[in-house]
Amino acid sequence: MCTLFHYTPVCNTGVVPTESSRVRSMNETRDRILDVALEVLGGNPDAGMGDIAAAAGVVRRTVYLHFPSRLDLVRTLTERAVAEMTAVLTEVNAADGAADAMWAAFIARVWPVAHRYRVLLALRRGEYGEAIHGLLGPVDELLADLVQRGQDSDVFARHLPAGLLSQIAYGAVFAIADSDRSNGTLGARAATITSLLLLGVPETRAIALAGTGP
Repeated sequence: MCTLFHYTPVCNTGVVPTESSRVRSMNETRDRILDVALEVLGGNPDAGMGDIAAAAGVVRRTVYLHFPSRLDLVRTLTERAVAEMTAVLTEVNAADGAADAMWAAFIARVWPVAHRYRVLLALRRGEYGEAIHGLLGPVDELLADLVQRGQDSDVFARHLPAGLLSQIAYGAVFAIADSDRSNGTLGARAATITSLLLLGVPETRAIALAGTGP
């Protein structure tokens, strides 16, 4: 039990809780809930907050303390994904080279992120689609810029606007990541080849750019 001494809460453990330790503990709990939510929703996109709480080893009240609604949880997961993907895309876009080679490098590096956040593809098609779409705006713009670069240099097809073509190609990456969760037979190489083909890159070139990895 804690007692007050000069307005400072002192516990019977002899340890004086500090604001920083409380904040650190809350942040750790929040991060654990997010990590567990990705796993739970990845297995079942319709899982509820109670399912996530049980898997995280906390009560529902704790989950709602950090995320007042399921939408808040999904938004936070999307924001984390956007931050990770944007960092990779910004670095790739800043490099020199052919657009198709840059796309291949991006997919190879972003594959773990796409695989981890693959549930967003399913959630984007559901009731949270508008919210997720809005948050993914920065990623969409960077992808469109890279595809436009490829179209301007006659590396990518021109039959669709850059923004739409980039979404189709990147959507295939998420679709492969989602299908890969059950048996693990597909991987970054399959995602790279497929997305390059959708962008209009010849098959031999796409295979060469994908390399020999998994």
